[in-house]
Amino acid sequence: MAHQATSKPTACLALADGTLFFGTGFGATGQTVAELCFNTAMTGYQEIMTDPSYAGQIVTFTFPHIGNVGVNPDDDETADPVAAGMVVKWDPTEPSNWRSAERLTDWLARRGRIAIGGVDTRRLTRAIRQQGAPHVALAHDPQGSFDIEVLVAAARGFAGLEGMDLAKDVTCPQSYRWDEMRWAWPDGYRRQEAPVHKVVALDYGAKRNILRCLASAGCDVTVLPATATAAEVLAHEPDGVFLSNGPGDPAATGTYAVPMIKEILETTDLPIFGICLGHQMLALALGGKTIKMNHGHHGANHPVKDLETGKVEITSMNHGFAVDAQSLPAGVVETHRSLFDGSNCGIRMSDRPVYSVQYHPEASPGPQDSFYLFERFAAAMADRKVRA
Repeated sequence: MAHQATSKPTACLALADGTLFFGTGFGATGQTVAELCFNTAMTGYQEIMTDPSYAGQIVTFTFPHIGNVGVNPDDDETADPVAAGMVVKWDPTEPSNWRSAERLTDWLARRGRIAIGGVDTRRLTRAIRQQGAPHVALAHDPQGSFDIEVLVAAARGFAGLEGMDLAKDVTCPQSYRWDEMRWAWPDGYRRQEAPVHKVVALDYGAKRNILRCLASAGCDVTVLPATATAAEVLAHEPDGVFLSNGPGDPAATGTYAVPMIKEILETTDLPIFGICLGHQMLALALGGKTIKMNHGHHGANHPVKDLETGKVEITSMNHGFAVDAQSLPAGVVETHRSLFDGSNCGIRMSDRPVYSVQYHPEASPGPQDSFYLFERFAAAMADRKVRA
């Protein structure tokens, strides 16, 4: 049965303001510093920990039962965990799921990620909501020996995510092809054997399930590094361009990504589709601005309204920056808006098949309300071929 630790603490979470949380350490030992955020999803902790958008962040899970279904190779969103650490309410239980291949604690230890259990995550979440995402240091020592002054100083010394280009740290080192489609019973992941559209996907920290959704929508996907130029993109003669999710400050990544997007917009009529950081990159390329949020949106239950149809979608989100809707220029339409705080969640060009959303329609983890966006992208590419 899950329980809170009552023996000597073996992990410590130190906030930059000096607040301390003690608990039971698991996973890797050592120390790490990062920005702290919370995620409200009730499922998908493995997908969250391996989401490249969490680079530079430690994740507090508001759902208390983390680790109860174990981990397995199929659910990784990238090759290794990217989130710097994990904070949970209860110590992980033994896994109970037919798909489990390994315990969460062993998986974290093998992958070099520190975690702490036995923490009052409600108190921590309230602090994040009220004061903003704090800078923290997380330490795990089986002997329970901590230098508190050093930990607090490390938290205060963390530079933060503003001005930080993390896409270059999580992008692929070279181009590759992708043909794996979404998981489906009973065959699991099948291959796309009859693609009809050539898509170049810019990898700012792309999740595997996004690429699977593109393949399932009939796309032959070629993934390029975040720093790819417009000439390199167009050399593949794509029918459309996809801009992926990713971590860090969009303005920092935009120093090289925005000029590339602008050149494609100015020299071609290709359909463009962006998600998360890709949404922010597109907004910057079109003349908009981005802002740092107080504590961001991280969860699988975020209501978003389609302003053009009136439909409300329940979405998965993971972002600490947002597009400033007031900065959008003429010819760029706000299409989606968060019903939690009114922040921008989607844009499109008024006269071209160029659009993006802040949330994650690939739903990994999360609801599948928004898969139609991939089909819309495929339809735009098909329409362009008809008009050619």
